[in-house]
Amino acid sequence: MNLSILIPLLNEEESLKELYHWIIKVIQANQYTYEVIFLDDGSTDSSWSIIEGFSQVNPNIKGIRFMKNFGKSQALHAGFAQAKGDVIITMDADLQDSPDEIPGLYEMITQQNYDLVSGWKKKRYDSVVAKNIPSKLFNWAARKTSGVQLNDFNCGLKAYKNIVVKNVEVSGEMHRYIPVLAKNAGFGKIGEKVVIHQARKYGETKFGMERFVNGFLDLITIWFLSKFGKRPMHLFGAMGSIMFIIGFFAAGYIGVSKLYHVYNDMRYSLVTNNPWFYIALTTMILGTQLFLAGFLGEIILRTKNNEERYKVATMVNL
Repeated sequence: MNLSILIPLLNEEESLKELYHWIIKVIQANQYTYEVIFLDDGSTDSSWSIIEGFSQVNPNIKGIRFMKNFGKSQALHAGFAQAKGDVIITMDADLQDSPDEIPGLYEMITQQNYDLVSGWKKKRYDSVVAKNIPSKLFNWAARKTSGVQLNDFNCGLKAYKNIVVKNVEVSGEMHRYIPVLAKNAGFGKIGEKVVIHQARKYGETKFGMERFVNGFLDLITIWFLSKFGKRPMHLFGAMGSIMFIIGFFAAGYIGVSKLYHVYNDMRYSLVTNNPWFYIALTTMILGTQLFLAGFLGEIILRTKNNEERYKVATMVNL
């Protein structure tokens, strides 16, 4: 199979028919063998009924429906697990991603041998204050932190080799960082393609300003996981050891100071009168706690079980 197209969605009943016919038109023009997997993240409108209708007339149309809204990352995780195409393309269902970009993305994977290609919505039709400026700041921070030189981490239009999606673990709200996850997994050839961004035609966006706050928090998380996720003792153990050593030497200073004052018969007999006592006590306690945190992190990594992050209610053609 040439191509798998994954479409996560939430309450997009107005756009689905137009999107479906547009995708089929592009696929037929390029004669791909394909599957389209709609990933219904707990829609409360008639989106799932429409998807079932597509699947009844076209066996290449497949669907996964969650029991409730679990998030875009979980939807993509479920889709990646089921995708069978040599090339996997993800796109949003709100018609802001153009299916006409599919052949260009497909060729960059198959002919230029990229592991992953991310869309770049260079010209946007979103609100400048609400989305454009925060998005530019977010993308700058993501580039500096991750080392992945993309201009638009948030773009839902991306293409992957099959092997990439089978070897990245998308959880939480990490969908925007799949290129970083791919890089950390060893897939180094990551490209970017300028794509058309269209104004939303139906409904309202499902994402508010909080996604940028969550995005920055996720950025910190993924930086930490990429550096120390497999070896938490290297961070917490090192920090704990350094702080314990500082506290140990501070305690030694207190002891020497005490002996000196006693020897010279000075009225400085109480250890608690010395501020270094509190420095030593605090740093040694914190050092011990950090060391234990690293030790516990190592134990958890070795004993953890994969938790079920979402529940599927229904599938069609899968």
